[in-house]
Amino acid sequence: MEVTPDAVRIFLSALHPYDALPPEDLNQVANAFMVETRSKGETIYSIGDKLPGLYVILDGSVEIHDAQGGQLSLLGPRNSFGERGLFRDGIAVTNALATTDVSLLILPVTEVTRLLDTQPAFAKFFDRGTSGDKPNTMSLATTQVSNLLTGPPVSCPPTTSIREAARQMREKNISSLAVVEDGVLKGIVTTTDLSHRVVAEGIDSALDVSRIMTPQPITLPPDALASDVLHVMHERHIGHLPIAEGDRILGMVTQTDLTRLQAITSAQFVSDVASARTPAALAKVTKQIPQLLVQLVGSGNPHEVVTRLITDIGDAVTRRLLALAEAKLGPPPVPYCWLACGSQGRREQTGVSDQDNCLFLDDRVTAEDMPYFEKLAKFVCDGLNTCGYVYCPGDMMATATRWRQPVRVWRGYFEGWIAKPSPEAQMLASVMFDLRVIGGDASLFDGLQREVLSKASANSIFVSHMISNSLKHTPPLGLLRGFATIRSGEHKNRIDLKHNGVVPIVDLARIYAIQGELTAANTRARLIEAEAKGVLSKSGGSDLMDAYDLIAQTRLDHQAKLVRHGAAPDNFLSPTELSDFERSHLRDAFVVVKTLQSALGHGRGMIG
Repeated sequence: MEVTPDAVRIFLSALHPYDALPPEDLNQVANAFMVETRSKGETIYSIGDKLPGLYVILDGSVEIHDAQGGQLSLLGPRNSFGERGLFRDGIAVTNALATTDVSLLILPVTEVTRLLDTQPAFAKFFDRGTSGDKPNTMSLATTQVSNLLTGPPVSCPPTTSIREAARQMREKNISSLAVVEDGVLKGIVTTTDLSHRVVAEGIDSALDVSRIMTPQPITLPPDALASDVLHVMHERHIGHLPIAEGDRILGMVTQTDLTRLQAITSAQFVSDVASARTPAALAKVTKQIPQLLVQLVGSGNPHEVVTRLITDIGDAVTRRLLALAEAKLGPPPVPYCWLACGSQGRREQTGVSDQDNCLFLDDRVTAEDMPYFEKLAKFVCDGLNTCGYVYCPGDMMATATRWRQPVRVWRGYFEGWIAKPSPEAQMLASVMFDLRVIGGDASLFDGLQREVLSKASANSIFVSHMISNSLKHTPPLGLLRGFATIRSGEHKNRIDLKHNGVVPIVDLARIYAIQGELTAANTRARLIEAEAKGVLSKSGGSDLMDAYDLIAQTRLDHQAKLVRHGAAPDNFLSPTELSDFERSHLRDAFVVVKTLQSALGHGRGMIG
């Protein structure tokens, strides 16, 4: 069947990103596309082949395989492929096979390059990186007000009594209420209205709140900047401004919110933590972490900055609890070292974190000393739970006798896990290789860490078992360019951005750290060091870093969105919440992870 340039143009006009091209560019691209047909079972290209351009499937289906023959994707009409190799050095990094008779469009390299240079929408679609020129500081001039909203607005109907409105504001500890009727914003009432119009003028508090509200208040849309809010407040001499789309109110911004935007920093949190005298006082600080998450994400900070700052707060809380425990129990009988593992150990805490910790004790510790450390562990772990770092479901905490031992016992643990890598040993080793000192005498751990890494990397059987264990977490890739979502239960039809998104990369980075004897615990730092030491190839490291950045950033964006809508942050994302553009890029990131897993599983540990 002949495919004319006009037919190609019509096809592309409904396909992103070509639909965003100006008419003259769309016509030029349609004329530039070459048309090829391949028979069922025919190889389109193989790894190492020079690619002629960017492929788009017009009709039929194509399978993409990795070097070991593992299927990465089953693509159908409208799907593009070949871009990873094309944008790297023009050499294919996967195999492409026609699974049916297929009609292909091929956009030559010269035309692809022209579009990347001249058409922002085209370049953005194929840009796999996530960092870059985003602002990385919180600013009134750059922050949209949608990022200041931490939940749906508290509202009442116009017929609510003034007394009832005042009671609601007191109980919810807020300074204003939106007055809404049939979903339409009618006015707002503030604590200033209560004092100036009710108390000062002696108005009966049994009357409707509509008697004292500010009717038809000025509003701003959610894409307004925080500086816009400040300007309106100064010009109108007001302290509360509704954010709305049309007549529907989305939330309320106050002068306090704007002040907090400039003041709410991890440094301020750490300062507040350092002066807290009880676990309850610490909990008042950590309760604000979701708001910090929203503002850090909304201000364009990359995920590694956000998680590092949030983890810094968790570290400070832990150290403060250790100090409070020592003040209560007296000085420790022998030196100790408090360590965190899991996301805190890797400095990757988000808005959802439990606690994983342990105690290394000086080898001079005696049986008579042990009750002291049992009480210290209980005080700190209970305090962390009070602060929102909930108890570890697997009891991986210093309160468990097993994880509160002298250094010589810990050395025996690691030697046993390495010598006999049972399934339990693999699981425990995976957790413990992420250990990081939080408080106490760091020298109790430093020498042991290097010793264990040396022994682990030299034991090929142990490394092989760790690799096998790391491949149990797989990216959520489905057929037909889709996602493999959760099939039942509370999170049905969602993908787990933690266990099937971030964790597979965390596991890969841990293996590279063992192979290269890398002391870093942070995933991103491990990938950088692994590439620098040649454990991971430059191309593989670049791809995996981009994939990690995209998946981790998507996870944080999802959590921040939930907080802004008044919900608790979680890791379960519905693909329907993403645009076609976002779904395409997220799936490509998962394909990269699967490719690296496949390479590691086949003993190479790197891709070229």
